[in-house]
Amino acid sequence: MTPPRTRDLVTACALAAVVLWMYGGVVSSLVRQWASDDNYSHGFFVVPLALYFAWERRQALRTSPLRPSVTGLILLALSLLIFLAGRLGAELFLTRVSLIGVLGGIVLFVWGRHHFRILAFPLVFLILMIPLPAIIFNQIAFPLQLLASRAGETVLNLAGIPVLREGNVLQLPSRSLEVAEACSGIRSLVSLITLAIVLGYFSERRIGRRFLIALSAIPIAIVANAARVAGTGLASELVNPLPPKVFFTRFRDG
Repeated sequence: MTPPRTRDLVTACALAAVVLWMYGGVVSSLVRQWASDDNYSHGFFVVPLALYFAWERRQALRTSPLRPSVTGLILLALSLLIFLAGRLGAELFLTRVSLIGVLGGIVLFVWGRHHFRILAFPLVFLILMIPLPAIIFNQIAFPLQLLASRAGETVLNLAGIPVLREGNVLQLPSRSLEVAEACSGIRSLVSLITLAIVLGYFSERRIGRRFLIALSAIPIAIVANAARVAGTGLASELVNPLPPKVFFTRFRDG
């Protein structure tokens, strides 16, 4: 008769093979986006870190009782429904998020609640590898652009440099500076949040303090980006100003 742990391992391997077959296209599209989109290049670090967090818990997993849960089948079914909805609606975000639900469902169904609780953090951490839907990304990026441009305007005014702000464009005496989407700071925001979560994990045992460290990344990223925009404006006027005529000629010529 096959020992329970061996049987569970065989079941897990079979389920993993099915998941790999189903999600091969989803994973490859994720990797392509990490490679081509600088906003999510940190995704290459998320998966190895999540695997390390799981490996670090190997002793707790080894000593935890095996109590397979039917709840895992429910989670699997819901995740597969989300996957199907994403495929039918051509929504990448849903298909990608469903992968984490499927992994959680497998752990819950094959090993049980104890193992699921132990692996909860590595599983949740994987969410950081998934790019946000464009509609949500834009809802975050545009306010950050405006915030950075307002901060730049304030600093330039305090420095005695006349500036006129039109949306996310700063009109300076010698040139115009546009705070584009790439300068919104969302890239550094996502990367800093990921770094803060990892830092909190290694430096603090208390959940509350880990949460505070992760939250602190948000104001730090916003202030740093605003300072960068303001510094660019100051440098353009104080270090290398251009005559207005030269600027507008260049601007017109494209």
